Amino acid sequence: MTVVFESILPVFLLVILGVALRRTTLVDQGLWIGLEQFGYYLLFPALLFSTLAKADFTGMKADATAIATIGSVTLMSAALLSSWPLLRGSGVSGATFTSIFQTATRWNAFIALAVAQKLYGAIGLSLTALVMTLIIIPINFYNVAVLVWFGGGSRGVGFFFLKIATNPLIISSAVGILFNLTGLQLYAPVMTAIDMLATASLSLGLIMVGAGLKIADALKPSMPALLAVALKLLVMPMFMVGGSALLGIRGDALLVIAVGAAVPTAMNGYLLAKQMGGDAELYASVATIQTGVSFFTIPLVLFVTGYVAAG
Repeated sequence: MTVVFESILPVFLLVILGVALRRTTLVDQGLWIGLEQFGYYLLFPALLFSTLAKADFTGMKADATAIATIGSVTLMSAALLSSWPLLRGSGVSGATFTSIFQTATRWNAFIALAVAQKLYGAIGLSLTALVMTLIIIPINFYNVAVLVWFGGGSRGVGFFFLKIATNPLIISSAVGILFNLTGLQLYAPVMTAIDMLATASLSLGLIMVGAGLKIADALKPSMPALLAVALKLLVMPMFMVGGSALLGIRGDALLVIAVGAAVPTAMNGYLLAKQMGGDAELYASVATIQTGVSFFTIPLVLFVTGYVAAG
C-alpha cells in the first residue's frame, strides 16, 4: 500500500499545483493554451521517443505478452464501440463518448513504471517498457480513430488517415521503436536535448491537467465519469490478466502486466481531447478520480492476480 501511495501522491500534488496556478494571478491565463500545444506537439512526443528508443528488451519473450496486451486493448475498444448505440440512447454525446473511450483504454505508463520498479526491480521495469512498446501504437490508433469519427469534425477516409499519419504521438512512438530495433543512434547532444524535454514533459503535463480541471465535476462525478472509472480500473485488469493467464503467463511477469492494466488513464489524452474535439473537462475529471481510486484498486488487483500467478 505504501509503494502505491508514494507512486501516486506526486501525480496528485502536481495536478493540485495546476489547479492552484490556474486560479491565481501568478501566471498569465493566456499561457495555458500555448503550454497545451507545446506539450502535444513537442514534449510528449519527446518522452515517447526517448522511452521507446532506449528500452531494453533483451532476452524477453514478447509473443504471448503481445497477444494478451494488444488483444485486451482491442477487446475493450470493440466492447466500447458496440455499446455506443446504448450510450447514445441514454443521452451521451459523441464528444463525451470519446473521453469515456480514451480514459477506459489509455494507461499511465509512468505510474506503472514507478510501481513496477519498486515492487519487482529491473525485471519490472523491462517488462513494463515492453508492454508500453507493444500497445502504445494500437492505443493511439484506436483513440485517434474514435476522436476523428465522434469528435464532431470531418469523417472522410482521407482526413482520418491524414490524422493518423500526422499524429505526433504515433509518429514519435513508431520512430522510437525503429531506433530501438535497428540500433540507430542520434548525435549524443541531440539525444540529450530530447531527454531533457522528456524529463520536463511529465511534470508539465500533470500541471496542465490540473489547470483544466473543474473540482466540482470531480467531487460530484457524472455517470459517464463513473463508467469510465469502472471500465479502466476493474474491467481492463480482468481482460488483461485473464488473457495473459490463459496464454500461460505466470509469476512476476503476470503481476507486472496486472500493474500496467490497473493504473489510471494517461494524462496526455487530455491534450488529445482538447486538440480533436473531445470532452476535455470530462477527461480531466475522470483522470483525477481514477488516480485517487487506483490507490485502492491497484493493491486489490495485485492481491487477486497473486493467486492466479501462483497457480
